[in-house]
Amino acid sequence: MKIAPQTAFVLAAGLGTRMRPLTNDRPKALVEVASKALIDHMLEKLAEVGVKRFVVNVHYCADRLEAHLNTLPYEIVISDERDQLLETGGGLKKARSLLGNEPIFVANTDSLWLEDEPFGAGLEGLIRLYHDKPMMAALMVAPMTRSHGFDADGDFFINDAAQLRFRGEASEAPLNFTGVHICHPDCVSGVPETVFSLSRLWREAASEGRLYGHELKGEWLHVGDPQSRDLAQAAFQKKANRAP
Repeated sequence: MKIAPQTAFVLAAGLGTRMRPLTNDRPKALVEVASKALIDHMLEKLAEVGVKRFVVNVHYCADRLEAHLNTLPYEIVISDERDQLLETGGGLKKARSLLGNEPIFVANTDSLWLEDEPFGAGLEGLIRLYHDKPMMAALMVAPMTRSHGFDADGDFFINDAAQLRFRGEASEAPLNFTGVHICHPDCVSGVPETVFSLSRLWREAASEGRLYGHELKGEWLHVGDPQSRDLAQAAFQKKANRAP
């Protein structure tokens, strides 16, 4: 059964150290590409596919980020991590009571993409793929050949059933994680630690055949440092120049 999440948990608490000096006075989520903050790009894409409510975690330059979020036309709830950074899994666990009891999107803010499909089609594909059980999570992935600003060797292999397998001992893999996935917020409920990464849960799920992937049809732009931000800026400008 198709499950279209109406709530999203947006990860915006990072220190953004690799993005300095652009993050000397702001969180990475407020770095701009094409005259729009990174977090605004993500919220817009998620709203386009039906997300009505956003839970955003904050830590570095939290006051500035909250002030910006208060200007946006969305229902936004803050998960406050000012006291301690909790990583992706810990952040989700802390925000659990704010997220409801249905599947949610979880999204980084340093992820942009230019789709060959209609606007939002990558997320629509993720929605079509996801089903609550026995699937643990559905990740949006992108081919290395269409990934930019991402200096790595790939994260995943995928089979014909859309199940993901981590690269493991292989020297490289064909797919990168784009920073967006769907899961049920209860996935972290059994973890006793306060600070932990979601990738730990994904590895367990992949070994059980419960981690799935949808391939983005388009160009993925990872915006993690000033150089990749400039690359993304140029890509958006090129797209704008092609527009009729």
